[in-house]
Amino acid sequence: MYCNQCEQTAHVKACIDLGVCGKDEDMQSLQETLLYGVKGMASYAHHARRLGQTDEDVSAFIEEALFATVTNVNFDIESLFELVLECGKQNLRVMEMLDKGHSETFGTPVPTTVYEGTKAGPGILVTGHDMLDLYNVLKQTEGTGINVYTHGEMLPAHSYPKLRAFSHLAGHFGGAWQNQKTEFSKFTGPVLATTNCILIPREVYKDRLYTTRATAVPNVHRFKDDDYSIMIERAKECEPLVEHKTGESLVGFHHTAVLSHAEKIVSAVKAGEINHFFLIGGCDGAEPGRNYFSKLAQSTHEKSIILTLGCGKFRIRDYDYGTVAGLPRFLDMGQCNDAYSAIRVAAALAEAFDCGLNDLPLTIVLSWFEQKAVAVLLTLLHLGVKGIRIGPNPPAFISPNIFRILQDAYDLKIIEKEPDVLLEELALN
Repeated sequence: MYCNQCEQTAHVKACIDLGVCGKDEDMQSLQETLLYGVKGMASYAHHARRLGQTDEDVSAFIEEALFATVTNVNFDIESLFELVLECGKQNLRVMEMLDKGHSETFGTPVPTTVYEGTKAGPGILVTGHDMLDLYNVLKQTEGTGINVYTHGEMLPAHSYPKLRAFSHLAGHFGGAWQNQKTEFSKFTGPVLATTNCILIPREVYKDRLYTTRATAVPNVHRFKDDDYSIMIERAKECEPLVEHKTGESLVGFHHTAVLSHAEKIVSAVKAGEINHFFLIGGCDGAEPGRNYFSKLAQSTHEKSIILTLGCGKFRIRDYDYGTVAGLPRFLDMGQCNDAYSAIRVAAALAEAFDCGLNDLPLTIVLSWFEQKAVAVLLTLLHLGVKGIRIGPNPPAFISPNIFRILQDAYDLKIIEKEPDVLLEELALN
């Protein structure tokens, strides 16, 4: 492995030896990377545990990894690198458990067209990621005349058969998390925040905001259990929503749905009907530079397929990408929690083509923001995936030298200012 700073080829530990390449900064960088990765993994593990999925090895690793970040415990760069990659391995297991828990509890997702907007009558808006919370809200509002809507990354809920079976799961309202202050102000009913990505509320809807368990903001009612009766009564008192349809969206391209067309996809690639796959998604945000992702998606070749997941999809979904080889070019695979689906699809295609993951006509471009994105990136690095692009800015907690090492080992890249650079590099005909 080549280190640009000390200008020698060596193993990671030799490259970052005492007094060379800023060891203290690099050690702190790896400890922070490990800590953020474990936080993200713990988020997924929390959802999986609520669905009955646990693994003692995962719990043991979380303990070991957190212990390694305690002051004066680990000063060894080599072992910290090992723990960082082990975090990616353990997170793969956690995402597998979460995928299993969702499918066993709510049924296997299927492609579904979702009504977007509101319908006349009282309503409750559920945001976040926790499908079990949504299920409990739906059960407790049956027969009350209250419609339930999803927001943000709860959108994929509509593709699960046991959730879609509730006739009062009326539709989806709103986009990514950073727009919630504007969107929640417009929604006249209660809003339930089930997980992270909640912002300090505006006064106009603060008295209608509720949170669950670890999710909390000051002076807002937090449910410690699954009894939502207070919120349901509040919904009956609020101003009813009006009928206002803003559009429709197609969701539910779980790995089982995509791989049901595997033979057709492989044949289309071999025949030249499909020339590339783009995975464009991740965590969205409000800072400048994120229009790169929408520009890239809209500039992709008409023979390519775009896979997306996470709230990053809201930046690229409002565009007609058409079809290719009889399939939609734009395939929404779900929440950031559903990154396992993308990994399963890539692994299955590699097996079908008898090649490695890095030999696939696949480009991964991830929008970067928070801890769960760190966990997913570490999983991809654990799998040896190379050439991933992240952005719009480099992670502030990764030191320049550690980033150079990741570039050397995994060809990790920061996105360019314009997508033309990437598209020219791919040279798709």
